[in-house]
Amino acid sequence: MMQDDLKNRLCDAVDAGFDRQVRFLSELTAHPSTRGNEQSAQDFMASELAARGYEVDRWQIDVAGIRHLPGFSPVLGPYEDAVNVVGIHRAQAPAGRSLILNGHIDVVPAGPLDMWDSPPFEPRVEAGWLYGRGGGDMKAGLASNLFALDALRACGLAPAADVFFQSVVEEECTGNGALACLARGYTADAALIPEPFSERLVTAQLGVIWFQVHLKGLPAHVAYAGSGANAIEAAFPLIRALHEMEHRWNAAGNRPADYAHMDHALNLNVGKIEGGDWTSSVPAWCVFDVRMAIFPGQPIDAAKAEIEQVIMDAARENDFLRNVLPELVYHGFQAEGYALSQDSSAKAASAITALDQAHQSATGEALAREAITATTDARFFGLYADTPALVYGPRAEAIHGFNERVDLESVRRVTRATAMFIADWCGTEEI
Repeated sequence: MMQDDLKNRLCDAVDAGFDRQVRFLSELTAHPSTRGNEQSAQDFMASELAARGYEVDRWQIDVAGIRHLPGFSPVLGPYEDAVNVVGIHRAQAPAGRSLILNGHIDVVPAGPLDMWDSPPFEPRVEAGWLYGRGGGDMKAGLASNLFALDALRACGLAPAADVFFQSVVEEECTGNGALACLARGYTADAALIPEPFSERLVTAQLGVIWFQVHLKGLPAHVAYAGSGANAIEAAFPLIRALHEMEHRWNAAGNRPADYAHMDHALNLNVGKIEGGDWTSSVPAWCVFDVRMAIFPGQPIDAAKAEIEQVIMDAARENDFLRNVLPELVYHGFQAEGYALSQDSSAKAASAITALDQAHQSATGEALAREAITATTDARFFGLYADTPALVYGPRAEAIHGFNERVDLESVRRVTRATAMFIADWCGTEEI
């Protein structure tokens, strides 16, 4: 058990460095690190790690090197701009348990800028909140990981085990960044991922499948619309059939224990639709993009087979489409669900206990549990690396929405808890 004196010293060190942590978070949030544009943020992260004396591993993800691995998600575009950064701490005399501190640097697009109260990549602090795209999801978590390590150093200590600080790309669309870290050999006894779920421990997360549906139509002048086949309107009954499937998958008999209390955990989202070439022409093509969730334990191949069957059955009800069936293209997430609650190993129990105690010490409250209806990179560690993955991070609001913001006092508490967790899990040695 960690001594109360060390707990107090770590909390004081977090507090002493917190203004600097907020400035760090503001600077990191100012980098518009949407997919394909993460390089400047990764440069900043690499420089911060190097300045602290960590060995820095910065590399371009090689799709060919991970394509064969479980958990890989297909990609459509080039990967020359997909770069991971890992800061490596090696213990002088390893005595504790090793740890991965994982976070993603990529953020989702901001959307129409006029819908924000202030520019999304000009972060501002107001009434205890930091506003900006990615401030909550999840650059605040990256900051808490880094400044928790700083707090140990301020106490004259370092982890007595190897620690790998990971700043990865691709979490918002494939997870291949975390997978590339595993392929590069970064494994540990546990992983901590401070995603913004309000200081709760995530016990289960859903899987996600992304796919596109490509439809063809028969073009004609709108004056003779009856002689053509409208590819955009043909999408509507297919979307309706997919929502009927979504309803069936959410039925009470299909829910695992972690989601038994949720009437509608699985959400289907039509995120984008394009089609046609001219306002006065019957559209000859349409493409719509879909995100569908699956439960932990629900096989991806079986889910994809049912999705395909539903789409083809609906297409056969259309006079034109039955002869020109839709094409499905899978890109992005092919993610299995993951339930930490189902990990009965002693390692998982020990990691959860350590985080329980750290959270209690940091907040004065018991650590709450939550099954979430999103996905995170935790699945890679938990499913493919025999590594319990603890998802635990600060309170944030409007992630993926307008005026995204993160509660700075919550960030402070999570940083304190993370510092205490590292000291307990890894042990400490003097520097």
